[in-house]
Amino acid sequence: MNERSEINPPDHWFEPLADHLGAAYLRYSFTKGTEQEVAFLVDVLELAPGNRLLDVGCGPGRHALALASSGIEVVGIDISQRFIDLAIEQTPATAPASFQRLDARHLSFAGEFDAAISLCQGAFGLVGPGDDVDVLAGIAKALRPGGRFAVSAFSAYFQVRYPQEAGTFDVETGVHHEHTVLKDEAGRDAAADLWTTCYTPRELQLLCDRVGLQVDAVWSVEPGRYQRQPPTIETPELLMVGRKA
Repeated sequence: MNERSEINPPDHWFEPLADHLGAAYLRYSFTKGTEQEVAFLVDVLELAPGNRLLDVGCGPGRHALALASSGIEVVGIDISQRFIDLAIEQTPATAPASFQRLDARHLSFAGEFDAAISLCQGAFGLVGPGDDVDVLAGIAKALRPGGRFAVSAFSAYFQVRYPQEAGTFDVETGVHHEHTVLKDEAGRDAAADLWTTCYTPRELQLLCDRVGLQVDAVWSVEPGRYQRQPPTIETPELLMVGRKA
């Protein structure tokens, strides 16, 4: 029988969750579509070897390392030191990738990057509805004029259409609260609470307008199936792409 413990929230609830998961994070099914997602992003963001890209909420670095293998210079940041350590451990000596622990709500980069991403609710969507705009503002500041971005978010429409038995959706705030159990690398269980802010395409557009990001498109996507599909209520995630105005 698996041992079971409780994850107690610190200053930010995600940190002990990531500490518990460690490399087991990469066993979850939603992480298995990295190759397709990265190929899609290289195309839509018009990335080329030598470009500099900021990965906000990079986790253990799966997107960052795949992009770096194509010659793109990547800086990955995450609030979890455990995830940063894992990303560094997996980075080949010759890969143009670096990782550092930073809070996505307080980015200090200024005009340094050709592109930026924040995917799978690694930062945007996890910090809370009042702070998500700060994540976008940090991305906008980090980009060079005309720099491109891709940010994913959970769809509010999908959450309403397909409510989850293990969670509740707060209509006023757009936050989905889920009670779940997570396994660490040794298979030990820990009870956890997840809070994810969900959005409509219009809300994403308005947030970007506030920080000087121009949205070119919002698409409905699923992990490992990124595509140029207009928003629907049948897919769990939205992917917005655009550029710094």
